[in-house]
Amino acid sequence: MFVLKMYDLGNSIWIFILELILFWNGIVRVYLYSSQLGIKMRVVGAVCGMIPVVHLYVLLKIIGIVDYEIKLESYREELNEKRKDDQICKTKYPVVMVHGVFFRDFKYFNYWGRIPSELEKNGAAVFYGNHESANNVADSGKQLAKRIKDVLKETGAKKVNIIAHSKGGLDCRYMISKCGMEDCVASLTTINTPHYGCEFADYLLNKVPPKQKQMLASTYNTALKALGDKNPDFIAAVTDLTSASCSKLNETVKDSDKVYYQSVGSKLNIAKGGRFPLNFSYKFVKQFDGPNDGLVGEKSFKWGSDFTFLTTKGIRGISHGDMIDLNRENIKGFDVLEFYVKLVEKLKDKGF
Repeated sequence: MFVLKMYDLGNSIWIFILELILFWNGIVRVYLYSSQLGIKMRVVGAVCGMIPVVHLYVLLKIIGIVDYEIKLESYREELNEKRKDDQICKTKYPVVMVHGVFFRDFKYFNYWGRIPSELEKNGAAVFYGNHESANNVADSGKQLAKRIKDVLKETGAKKVNIIAHSKGGLDCRYMISKCGMEDCVASLTTINTPHYGCEFADYLLNKVPPKQKQMLASTYNTALKALGDKNPDFIAAVTDLTSASCSKLNETVKDSDKVYYQSVGSKLNIAKGGRFPLNFSYKFVKQFDGPNDGLVGEKSFKWGSDFTFLTTKGIRGISHGDMIDLNRENIKGFDVLEFYVKLVEKLKDKGF
């Protein structure tokens, strides 16, 4: 009896050791090669690595994430290879991608994630707005006008197609209308732009005490100056996102009949569908602007001749950040890279 118990104990130890080897072999491989395995699952994997049975369950969950990543990347690679000669994103005019507020798209950070390279694989000539991270709409518009002229000079093109995210859409509308640029722009596609403003921004500006508001602004402005911005203005940028400011903008900034305008919007289905901090802000924005993408209300997106509204089936939805591939995340039910490929392909089909 004693010998049998020792035998069983020995088998149990060997099984435990083999499970650990299997688990850590899998963990090391996916940790090294996966770009979709987030910090949360990496931590869970490490913590559960020494817990029998549980570690196998966690490993299977991790393998599921990585398996989807491999299948999707393989599909994209095959798809791009098949249509390589078609150059479906090779538009008549170059594409200029314009960032939103509080971010930069050059030098230290690629605001648009994997999107530009996917467009280039399919023939697009991609440039960036290169304007400062935070400023009022008028000053941002003037900076963008200069940038567009530089792109035209560099490429020899007569016009550009602009894809602008968030406040960038307001900046570009101003630029076209007020900076004499209507002959230089073939199309403007706004992505999750608050054309009718954010009531949440009105609330913040009115409710946050002046001292705290100025402290936040000073901290931000100082940080962005260190990154290269010459004159960031946090308060001016936020002010131009309010519903009151956007209402005035819409009265004075008129669309040009020489430019094709279209818009895109999305929404989260539940708060936790978004990554931090959008999962947090979603609930606050909902109180003022209703269904939203974590920052902008659904009712504020629509502008121009055509409007596309996006979400996913189930509980997740698509956030403000998801629309620019901010987290480089593969979202089931929404292939952000293919969405932009098709968007630019349609511009090409329209002759732009």
